[in-house]
Amino acid sequence: MQRLSDHPITRRWPAIRPEVLQLYSFPTPNGVKISVALEETGLPYEAHLVSIRTDDQLTPEFLALNPNNKIPAIIDPDGPGGAPLALFESGAILIYLAEKTGQLLPEDPAARYQALQWLMFQMGGLGPMFGQMGFFTKFAGKDWEDKRPTERYVAESRRLVGVLDAALAGKDWIAGSYSIADIAIAPWLNALVTSYQNADLVGLFELDNVPAYLERFLARPAVQRGLKIPPRPPE
Repeated sequence: MQRLSDHPITRRWPAIRPEVLQLYSFPTPNGVKISVALEETGLPYEAHLVSIRTDDQLTPEFLALNPNNKIPAIIDPDGPGGAPLALFESGAILIYLAEKTGQLLPEDPAARYQALQWLMFQMGGLGPMFGQMGFFTKFAGKDWEDKRPTERYVAESRRLVGVLDAALAGKDWIAGSYSIADIAIAPWLNALVTSYQNADLVGLFELDNVPAYLERFLARPAVQRGLKIPPRPPE
């Protein structure tokens, strides 16, 4: 890919500003990680709605960008060496944006790895478990007669928020300073309250530190903007 227009995705989602980073997303917890990070860094970008309600992520154009058919994904027309870079997986995109802008990751190597470990905690634990819990408590899984999956995911989600709560003792942010780790974690906590409406199942508001942590995150102006990008289509 020599130019942004060479990529098949631009046939379905043409760029109005091809010189800026292109975001292909939907306002889920994983999707808003990237819009929040972009708003925090101030990096110019253009957002395209990939509606998971109408299976846009399964179209040939999107699969050309992410063969794993998941949002979010990006194309940066000014990638490493000035060449366009196509990238998927929200954790990888967060690291890329932090390194590209020199923001949202500590410069000190030890502190940097502390932030990255909590990013991986979200990617490998918090997100998958919360997502499964949401499926089995709110969406199709709620109708299953066998309640063992629900009990399993609720218990593991409760354990994970307990780990997070203990790690936040005496700190505003999970790795000390505000970082991509917080941008990865907090949208999933917010989803328990908003999308899944099952925060009570994990005792979220009974915890000592997590409620204030989520409140701090949601109070940030860049977060408030990023949570609405791309705009969610009408129900």
